[in-house]
Amino acid sequence: MNIMNKTHFSQTIKIIVLLIFFIQLPFQSTYGKTPIPEKGSFRFLEMNITQIQQGYKDGKFTIKEVVQAYLNRIENIDKNGPALHSIILVNPDAIRIATALDIEMKQSKKIRGPLFGIPVVIKDNIDTHDKMPCTAGSRALMNSFPLKDSYVAERLRDAGAIIIAKSNLSEWANFRGQLSTSGWSGLGGLTKNPYILSRNPCGSSSGSAVAVSANLTTIAIGTETDGSIVCPSQTNGIVGIKPTVGLVSRAGVIPISSTQDTPGPMGRTVRDVAICLGTLVGVDSTDEKTLASPGHFYKDYTQFLKKDGLKGKRIGLFKAPYGINFKVDTLMNRAVRYLKSQGVEIVEIAEITNAKMDKQENEIMLYEYKDGLNKYFRSLGSKATIKNIDDLIAFNKADSIELRYFNQRYLEQAREKGDLNSKEYKEALASLMKGSREDGIDKVMNENRLDAIIAPTGSPAWRTDLTNGDSFQIGTSSPAAQAGYPDITVPMGFIDELPVGISFFGRAWSEPVLLEIAYAYEQGTLYRKAPRFIKD
Repeated sequence: MNIMNKTHFSQTIKIIVLLIFFIQLPFQSTYGKTPIPEKGSFRFLEMNITQIQQGYKDGKFTIKEVVQAYLNRIENIDKNGPALHSIILVNPDAIRIATALDIEMKQSKKIRGPLFGIPVVIKDNIDTHDKMPCTAGSRALMNSFPLKDSYVAERLRDAGAIIIAKSNLSEWANFRGQLSTSGWSGLGGLTKNPYILSRNPCGSSSGSAVAVSANLTTIAIGTETDGSIVCPSQTNGIVGIKPTVGLVSRAGVIPISSTQDTPGPMGRTVRDVAICLGTLVGVDSTDEKTLASPGHFYKDYTQFLKKDGLKGKRIGLFKAPYGINFKVDTLMNRAVRYLKSQGVEIVEIAEITNAKMDKQENEIMLYEYKDGLNKYFRSLGSKATIKNIDDLIAFNKADSIELRYFNQRYLEQAREKGDLNSKEYKEALASLMKGSREDGIDKVMNENRLDAIIAPTGSPAWRTDLTNGDSFQIGTSSPAAQAGYPDITVPMGFIDELPVGISFFGRAWSEPVLLEIAYAYEQGTLYRKAPRFIKD
């Protein structure tokens, strides 16, 4: 081989290597973007539940030290620094609780509960009976202190968790009015995406997702009606699970829809989310949906986490989102190739439900919103300043901030609806249940003998725009949300420093198989990376 041929051969090899590199890491340009440097180092960066608890056992650090470190990080990064605004209020008793748990552990010489000593942030539409109000992000409830813990808060405390803060959210879980901006609330301001600060965090569990992603907490609790856990999870590069409706009680959660609402855990790993989920499940007599859960829930979901969990699975690929964003298509195609390489049989699915379901969903939400809000306001007792939906609408009209960026059209529409005995409501509910379940997910999965369905959770975060509101491109949460079925999102890659997730969803109560699949995918790809707080 002469010198010319050697040179040509060498250049060809370099080009091939570069092509392989860009195929493996698509669309990850950092040109023109500057990360904001952090103050000092964070000892517990990206630590998971198991690692933190092992540190307690080994005497490497105390619970008080861990909680104080997270509180310091909230102060440095959320309030100052990049000023993420993911936290509405820090628990003033967090250090006292941590100290008490240290004493308990020293005396008993063991760790009580799967979340013992673990910092948790709760979305601020979930009641806690302590020194923190529950606000839904609204100035109308800034001094509203619930009379008791929500079921979720009670279960977390029983498991040994420390609720260190309440997280910001899209106000009223993003069901107040038109042209809303996800992550904004009248009380908490605007939550920023920690990857690129000008980008939106999605919602409504915006603060919960950002707090987890930015390492302001180990785990967080969000709520979803349609997309409010999975969208912010994927947009902020974390794992989120929307459980089957009825797996986790909604008691003490400010409602939108009794048909679709559910709390769910959000974390940096599938294992952390699985650990947390096991602490939240159970029958609650005050939430009739949970009465269907016996025989369908597990106190330990980690038993289903298997690295070879993809082998032999038959998975449906939902094709409807394709063609909207070619960069997302590229990531999704890479994910499909990986799944096939692990022994998965992929079956393409063109349609799951029809467009009529969206109209029925909206109608049901309006009826149930009015009913649920009025019941929640009554639960606050006689001293509550907001006693019904009319009071809330009147407060917003009189306030100087609440209607600055968007209106309250959905509240006004809900107020005009009748009660849940209305013929229109019952017909819409029956149509939605049949269309989303029997003629939707169940039909597709049964006919194709599927273990799960996959789809891109969404597209990269859009630039926040308080004038025009949100700019969604892709969203695939509705089939599972409308049916009340489970949905898990896991990071599947990055586009220009912005994370994108893949969703795994399926039949009612199928959390075990979805966790198995999601865990195996996560462990084989490991796309999660901590944000750098880029200012562009």
